[in-house]
Amino acid sequence: MQANEVTEVLNRPYSQELLARDLTRLGYVAKDGTPRNVPIAFTWTGSRIVMCTSKNAPKLASLRANPMVALTIDTEIHPPKILLVRGRAELDVVDGIPDEYLQMNGSYQMTAEQRVEWEKEVRSLYDGMVRIVVTPTWAKLIDFETTLPSAVEELVREREERRRAG
Repeated sequence: MQANEVTEVLNRPYSQELLARDLTRLGYVAKDGTPRNVPIAFTWTGSRIVMCTSKNAPKLASLRANPMVALTIDTEIHPPKILLVRGRAELDVVDGIPDEYLQMNGSYQMTAEQRVEWEKEVRSLYDGMVRIVVTPTWAKLIDFETTLPSAVEELVREREERRRAG
């Protein structure tokens, strides 16, 4: 997929709504060669997806060995809106708490007092974190209005061909 095609998908209104959400599912290959899929908070910078994790997270060794990842961001309503993204994870070890980590948790419903307590706890727990930065190299939006999963699109085409032939 060309970079301009990826940008076009990510700039669609439904994609932008999904990129403003709190949670993605990060798919990667574990050290034992089996797939993993973990929910993780994220933030969209306008060009990259940034997730943060502890420096001792088991997924980091796997991502160092094979940085190719797949992300799913979706809704819990019917019909679902689904954004699928693929890319390469770059790992950035940082001292302290990355700004993105504090931003990505900003839309959870917390009172101001809860927010202060949460941030205090985070700062006391982590002396540093790892930023997992993904630049999208492939993207697909499935909104069930203008786009469908490719297998369903194929079935729709085949049905139309049968109707025309019949």
